[in-house]
Amino acid sequence: MKKFLLLSLMPLLFAGCSTITNLTPTQQSRNATGLYPVEAAWDSRQQSIREGSMKPSVIVGMENYPMRKTSLMRNRWETLIPIPADKSTVIYRFKFDFDYNAIPKPLPDSKLSREYKLQIVDKPGAK
Repeated sequence: MKKFLLLSLMPLLFAGCSTITNLTPTQQSRNATGLYPVEAAWDSRQQSIREGSMKPSVIVGMENYPMRKTSLMRNRWETLIPIPADKSTVIYRFKFDFDYNAIPKPLPDSKLSREYKLQIVDKPGAK
C-alpha cells in the first residue's frame, strides 16, 4: 500500500519543476506564405525525464503542429504555423509530451503552457 501511495504521488513531486517560455514575438508582419514561426524554450530540473522522449507541439484550436529542436540550442524548439489571410490573430499553446523514469516502467507525462496571442499585422501600403 505504501509503494502504491508513493508511486501515485510521484508526479506531484515533480510539479512546478518545468518551465515553458514563449520566445515568439506578439506581432509579426503578414507574409505571402501564410506560415509564421513560433518558438519556445523548455527548462526543467526534473532529472527523471527520459532522454529522446520529448515531443513538443503547438496547439492552435483543434490542430496540433509538431515542433523541432533548433540548431545550436539544447532546450529550444520551433515550428511554422499556418494563419489564413483573413485572420489577424491566433491563440496558441505549447504542449510538451515526454516520458519519465518510474518503477516498474517509464510513464508518460506532459506540460501545457498558458495561452498566447499572435497578431498578424499588414505591412504599410499592402492590400
